[in-house]
Amino acid sequence: MPLRIHFTAEDLARTRLADGLRPMLELDIAVRLLQEGSHPTRFGPWRRESFRRLSPGARGLFDLIPPTGWTVGFLDHATADTMDEALERVRSTSAADLRGDMETWAARAGRRPVPAWTRSLGSDKRLLAELADTTAHTYRQIIAPYRRQLDTLCGADQAMRRRQLTHHGLHHLFSRLNPRCIRWRPPVLELTMASGTDGDIHLSGRGLLLIPSVFGAVYPAVDDTGDQPWLTYPVGPGETGDFLLPTDTARALGTAPDSLTALLGHTRAIVLWTIAHRPSRTTTELARLAGISSASASQHATVLRTAGLVTTLRHHNTALHSLSPLGAGLLGTAS
Repeated sequence: MPLRIHFTAEDLARTRLADGLRPMLELDIAVRLLQEGSHPTRFGPWRRESFRRLSPGARGLFDLIPPTGWTVGFLDHATADTMDEALERVRSTSAADLRGDMETWAARAGRRPVPAWTRSLGSDKRLLAELADTTAHTYRQIIAPYRRQLDTLCGADQAMRRRQLTHHGLHHLFSRLNPRCIRWRPPVLELTMASGTDGDIHLSGRGLLLIPSVFGAVYPAVDDTGDQPWLTYPVGPGETGDFLLPTDTARALGTAPDSLTALLGHTRAIVLWTIAHRPSRTTTELARLAGISSASASQHATVLRTAGLVTTLRHHNTALHSLSPLGAGLLGTAS
């Protein structure tokens, strides 16, 4: 059974598009994705890079944001416009609110064990400050390096959604948000949730805030506890389709340094970076991972090989591309 959001005429009038990504919400979804292995083409390279960067202490944040289910209340600042705003709210949480949020979260956890260290959160201000610092560190390592690409994707999506709304109306916008998991059956939105949650949400005149998400590329997230309920939808590529291809997401979450991009150009830098992190890949695999055509991948690999940055070995009729010592040295100085 789906989760159903019920609209009145007043709700439709008050429904609006968010003006961009919400950093704490993207972090929440990203932390969940790190803890499971779904969609390896879309998120696999990003997961590996993120775990390489994260300090061991980040596991404490994972305890409070599980792969599915509820995030503990004092970390749930999804509508904060900036990460600094969200972190300030976390740091200023009162002891009474902390204890209440932890009790509610523990009750919702069901059979999932509650980590022993969290029992001191309501009485230890130092522990809360450390958790806020861990949240900031996690954001810097797994979201911040990609904000420019994410904001570019989101800007294109926002322009598309506003055109849909202007030219075709709210009903058309609802029907194109996420056809795989969000179905518009007026006056109800039916949601397929990753957790299998079902039930009914009555907006009761509050309207709905529609928030774009790059990390929420498949299932929606929803919350109706605030002044205005919100719902995420996946950022789209433009007028030609409703979803980013997995390779488009992987490319947006690539981490080729700016210095390398300035030297080689964006696409060639991505190709070299991809070869470094996924060695001994065929030209077809390289094209898929870099989000470009096979012909383009072959051309860029040839240029990089001629420059001595890449080596190519032949196995039967297949070319396997790997980084050369010179390429490794270049990446070492550019990182």
